[in-house]
Amino acid sequence: MNYETTYHIGNYPIARTETPTAIAPTVGRVRPMDETKQRRKRSAERQTEIRSDSNVTNGFLKSAFLPKLQTEQSAQACKKTSKTERDFYQSLSNLAGHFHIEPMQSKDFGFPYNMVLAMWDMDTQLKCTNANWDSFRLIQDSKKTYFVSEEKFDTGATLYYIPIVPLFEMLHDKQRKHTAHLLISVCSYLYHIAHIPYYRQEDSYLYWLYETHKDWVEYDDETEETENYKSELRKAETIGDRIEQKLHNRINLTVFEQRLSRFKSRDTFDRECWQMACNAFALYTEYPIGSIFRNAPIPEQDPYADDCENEVIGMEKYISFIADTKGWLYESIKESINNEFNEYGAMEEPTINKQFDGSEITENSLDFEKRLFELLDDLSYLLYNYKTTEQ
Repeated sequence: MNYETTYHIGNYPIARTETPTAIAPTVGRVRPMDETKQRRKRSAERQTEIRSDSNVTNGFLKSAFLPKLQTEQSAQACKKTSKTERDFYQSLSNLAGHFHIEPMQSKDFGFPYNMVLAMWDMDTQLKCTNANWDSFRLIQDSKKTYFVSEEKFDTGATLYYIPIVPLFEMLHDKQRKHTAHLLISVCSYLYHIAHIPYYRQEDSYLYWLYETHKDWVEYDDETEETENYKSELRKAETIGDRIEQKLHNRINLTVFEQRLSRFKSRDTFDRECWQMACNAFALYTEYPIGSIFRNAPIPEQDPYADDCENEVIGMEKYISFIADTKGWLYESIKESINNEFNEYGAMEEPTINKQFDGSEITENSLDFEKRLFELLDDLSYLLYNYKTTEQ
């Protein structure tokens, strides 16, 4: 029978994370939630204590010869332990070499304490040297024992929403038109290559929220604010469709470098936009097909967990283009998001797993995700503060 045993160290993967309860008021950058989600906690389960099979109060049995079958089984157990330790240290050496860590000398300690000590040391060192380190597991199947590491990019329980109404207004501002064209190239890259969801696409999470709010306004009782609500919804739809037509045109990617080289900054805002666009173009050049979802984790379903614990906040729900991050409509959508996210048990984040079983180790990293999330943060900040700079 082929079986597999997993020993976890670091953040215990089954423990339910604390869910963010609300999104903080807009502060100019992408909107963080009130409460930063906590990493999954270390398992409290200890190593099974090993005891002698003999009865220490019975001297006769203590001196008795063991049956031949039991002797053979003990020999097999010793052989199995030896193989487990050999596989363990081979995998540990591969893991340490991959992450450029010098493991402590633990082989002189008795089994299984030597393995526990080595795992503790490795986890401690990796937490200090690898910003994306999350945990690693010791897998034991019928053939060998090996490590599987997990690196995860911490998104900070933040909504990465890019407002496009300010971009539309910038396009109609004579003093900022060239700046707007530069940002159009950046957004076109995010739209086509990074695959950032767009709120006017019917399969996007925010499209459903906008449609829900539209129904609420149309079927609720008329008030003094009803017409203003309808006007804001129409504006979100109209501007969203017009900007998407521009982003859909791949000419914006073709002339991206040209727009950068010819751009002339007239003030601090322009210089910040140009620098952000340079970062976007460098990312596009280095990762020409890099998508924000390239390392999205595959959710693991636990058949014994409650439904709410199985639910996770997908990356497509907290990363998107949005109409605006100001006004009644956004505040109402934000409240709906808070209410829904309160029901979730975890949050998807870019994750890389590497298997140290003697096979070729992938050289994947989360460098792309780190730079892309920083880009989304900077772009959201600039668009949010566009009107502020004009005052």
